[in-house]
Amino acid sequence: MNNQTYVDWGGHYLKLTWLPNKSFQDYSNVTSVHGVCFYNGNVLLVHVDGRGFNFPGGHIENGETPEEAFHREAFEEGYVKGHINYIGAIEVSHEENPLFKVDGKYPLIGYQMFYCMEVQDCLPFLREHETISRIWVEPDEVLYVINDHEFANVVLQAALDNKPS
Repeated sequence: MNNQTYVDWGGHYLKLTWLPNKSFQDYSNVTSVHGVCFYNGNVLLVHVDGRGFNFPGGHIENGETPEEAFHREAFEEGYVKGHINYIGAIEVSHEENPLFKVDGKYPLIGYQMFYCMEVQDCLPFLREHETISRIWVEPDEVLYVINDHEFANVVLQAALDNKPS
C-alpha cells in the first residue's frame, strides 16, 4: 500500500501521509477529526455545503478532546450517535506548499485524525447545520460517490478492519 500522495487543495500543494494507529501525546497540531460511520452494513456520507459528499468530520473546538469533537461532528453532520474506534491519522505537510503562510490557520505539519463508528442511534435528519443531505452507501460504492484524495479508500479499508463491536 502506498501511504503517501500529493494533492492540490485550492492551489495549495500538500503531501499527505497515512499513519495507521498513530498515537498522539499532544493534540495541538491536530487540525480536524473525521470518521467512517457504519449502519446496517452501509457507510454514512454527508453532503456539506460547498464540499460535496464525504465522511463526516470537522475541526476540534476549544476544550474538546478529538473523540468528543468527532462525536459532535457525526451528530451535527449526520445525526448519528454510536461507539467509536480510532484508526489512524493523515499527516498533512505544507513543506512543499509555495502558498504556505507561517502565520496562517494551519501548522506546517498537521494531522487529521480518523475514527470508525458503529452507529447505535440514527436520528431524523433535520438540516440544522451546514450539511445539505446524508446518504447511506454500500462500502463498495463509497469511492464512486466521494470526490476526494485516494486516501478515502485507505481510510475506508482501515475502518472496515477496525469496526467497533
